[in-house]
Amino acid sequence: KTRLDKLCLLNQKVNVQPHAAYALMQVKCNENGKARYRSTYRPFIESFEETPMLVAVLTYMGYGILTIFGYLRDFMREWKIEKCHIAREREEQKDFVPLYQDFENFYTRNLYMRIRDSWNRPIYSVPGATFDLVERSSNDYNWTFEYTGRVVKDVINLGSYNYLGFAENTGACATAAGEVTVKFGVGMASTRQEMGNLKRHEELEKLVASFLGVESAMAFGMGFATNSMNIPALAGKGCLILSDELNHASLVLGARLSGSTIRVFKHNNMQSLEKLLRDAIVHGQPRTHRPWKKILILVEGIYSMEGSIIRLPEVIALKKKYKAYLYLDEAHSIGALGPYGRGVVEYFGLDAKDVDVMMGTFTKSFGAAGGYIAGRKDLIDYLRTHSHSAIYATSMPLPVVEQIITSMKCIMGKDGTTIGRSRIQRLAENTVYFRRRLREMGFIIYGNNDSPVVPMMLYMPAKIGAFGREMLKRNIGVVVVGFPATPIIESRARFCISAAHTKEMLDRALDVISEVGDLLQLKYSRHKVLPSLDRPFDETTYEENEE
Repeated sequence: KTRLDKLCLLNQKVNVQPHAAYALMQVKCNENGKARYRSTYRPFIESFEETPMLVAVLTYMGYGILTIFGYLRDFMREWKIEKCHIAREREEQKDFVPLYQDFENFYTRNLYMRIRDSWNRPIYSVPGATFDLVERSSNDYNWTFEYTGRVVKDVINLGSYNYLGFAENTGACATAAGEVTVKFGVGMASTRQEMGNLKRHEELEKLVASFLGVESAMAFGMGFATNSMNIPALAGKGCLILSDELNHASLVLGARLSGSTIRVFKHNNMQSLEKLLRDAIVHGQPRTHRPWKKILILVEGIYSMEGSIIRLPEVIALKKKYKAYLYLDEAHSIGALGPYGRGVVEYFGLDAKDVDVMMGTFTKSFGAAGGYIAGRKDLIDYLRTHSHSAIYATSMPLPVVEQIITSMKCIMGKDGTTIGRSRIQRLAENTVYFRRRLREMGFIIYGNNDSPVVPMMLYMPAKIGAFGREMLKRNIGVVVVGFPATPIIESRARFCISAAHTKEMLDRALDVISEVGDLLQLKYSRHKVLPSLDRPFDETTYEENEE
């Protein structure tokens, strides 16, 4: 126990000491029933460099100036001086209750609309390593768009969640999905409990359970609904939900719909989580102080805006200590982490049985749609009769099912090839290389070194739109994110790395990012990283060192 405490203390230092190592102790028993200890060391390098003071001040000033000019434009609209009148409320709407709060309306009119061309860009091809983009223009400050008729070819795709490169229209997956489409069509027109349950659905669920190493699994047609409609079936009035402050909107909505008491702990902060657990045990429910019926911890494997990986071994240790339940959302980590793509549980070398509810989606690494819940058989049997997604939602289309089955078999090696394993290895290689090069250039990068989600900080509001536009001019497609999706002074570009990216593509993208970074003065980092020699990326990345 003393040694484990020391290891946990070492892990807690990672936030301020990014080159520390994460250590996990595994306990096994020998033939005589005595404990045999084995330590598996996993480098756990995460960095969240603090915003430079000057940048923070300039960012607030930028938002202040934009706000002042926004109110000035609103004033000029009232007097019909402002050229763009679309932002004004129509006369026939004035007697109705506004749909949005006043500030939301103001922000949308005067800040978001000015850079709206950076989002919702229509594409004209498969969202693979490259894609074709439909060009559009606006004559009314992005309130409406018109297509120019031109298609921008071969844009390098750094925005799609295509981690393993299965979003493709050629190969085994596309062929299998096409054959099923011809035979069964594209829709089931019924729920699983009525006329929409096919043998292929059950085969998919057995394959998912086998892939994750659990007793049973259940598939759903929509990833968002997998969280928002299943959490209310697992918790209710008299239950306590402890949610990470950066959890996805689907988790937040599911928690709210459940009617449970919700308390939020600081992101990936085990001291904050343990304090809430301890207080929940000691004080019980408000007013009555009765024990909680259930305590459910909600976390994600990889956080899609931060690029950070959950400290799962510590969360499991706290869960066991305080007799709570753990709900793990692996939307971004399944397929993208671990030597065999089984997610964050495998990444840390843990037992899947220690996670009570394993959730994930097929929309990222598998290039399909929908989600799953996996765990003990009695849990899944319960959800089949109590989950709104199971009872009321139309069952998953067969072409989507076939895409998932084929890609998952490829990842597991059940197709008789090593394509899946090589894609997992290439994704890990691309991730480490891309992150290292960005840091060497002087950008502030958030998250874990092994996370294929790579947030690069932009900070200032004017640079959000400018970065996206300048990158597109150079045939690189990126996603930029600002307030309210992020804190007001933490606007960023979010790159998603794929196994489909070649080193030449990444080098081309990195050169362009560096060029635009110099143009917009985005190289904020004060931590100078010396360029390192490229070395071949081999399978020792995932090897375990035994003591």
